[in-house]
Amino acid sequence: MIPFIIILLIAGVCLFLALKKKRPILLLLPFLTIFLYFVVEVILFPAPLLETIKFIFSLR
Repeated sequence: MIPFIIILLIAGVCLFLALKKKRPILLLLPFLTIFLYFVVEVILFPAPLLETIKFIFSLR
């Protein structure tokens, strides 16, 4: 639950700053944060990395 709240806070702050400073590049930060969180969770999964990646992409 805590990572979700952190991602929401990052998204809110980035949205506020992007609108205030008129810099749309700041809107990429929430997406990069979510991608980084996904990568960390895949790495922390207790199975070998290649098997985990194969499992994720074999889901339908």
